[in-house]
Amino acid sequence: MKILVTGGAGFIGSAFIRYILQNTKDTVINVDKLTYAGDLNNLGVWKKSKRHIFSKTDICNIADLKNIFNKHKPNKVIHFAAESHVDNSILNPETFINTNILGTYNLLEVSRIFFQSLKSKNADNFVFHHVSTDEVYGDLPHPDDKNIDDNDYFFEHSKYEPSSPYSASKAGSDHLVRAWHRTFNLPIIVSNCSNNYGPYQNKEKFIPNTIFRAINNEHIPIYGDGSQIRDWLFVDDHVEALYKILNSKFIGETFNIGGLNELRNIHVAEKICEILDKVKNKEPNKSYKKLIKFSKD
Repeated sequence: MKILVTGGAGFIGSAFIRYILQNTKDTVINVDKLTYAGDLNNLGVWKKSKRHIFSKTDICNIADLKNIFNKHKPNKVIHFAAESHVDNSILNPETFINTNILGTYNLLEVSRIFFQSLKSKNADNFVFHHVSTDEVYGDLPHPDDKNIDDNDYFFEHSKYEPSSPYSASKAGSDHLVRAWHRTFNLPIIVSNCSNNYGPYQNKEKFIPNTIFRAINNEHIPIYGDGSQIRDWLFVDDHVEALYKILNSKFIGETFNIGGLNELRNIHVAEKICEILDKVKNKEPNKSYKKLIKFSKD
């Protein structure tokens, strides 16, 4: 089977490709623009696999996408490529609109045309899997960590309340994907995940940024009072779930993928500092926690 992966040099996309090449016999067509957040070295030894086909392509270039589909004829598509840093989306929203909305539109249109050209057997197995985020739902309303009501979790039917240009652009792309299923019968699946962490994550993200700043004795920035709650999901668990969903028959469905590891940002930062204190044999009065600085959210 040939799986076309967009954003396959990024954090989650590369983890998905590593999983595929290590655990299956599938071939991967890796489509990535190689921005600052993409690095083929994220694939490790699998970068040189004969089942890994790489194309440096921007999903905003619809002509290049058509050529890739016509040349490689993928059986399935899984769409990771996206701008994803909230702070960057506030500074430069246009990039997020172009990549996350217009780029997704291009990929949907090329997939639709390709799907409609397939014969019945191949068409029955084709699916467009859109990987999204739980940030489209807004903020979790938990009053404290010890009093969590099951009804407070995000569910597949939760109302969309994006609060940043990033989450709004991902919400827009989610709606486009579902519209292409409803209007054009394109077989799709949407999954919304919580905050991923793990190997090869870009240091702009919260956990690696905290580690990097601590070991370099730089201030560790925490927005507000650090009470914001995130659900943390290990990236390898995420991609294993994605592969199962990609090969399921639940066409048109939405899946929420979480880790059930909800923690406040300040608690995560403090825990990282405690671990680093032990690794570096820090004395209590010299703890990395002293580097934590609060700033306006």
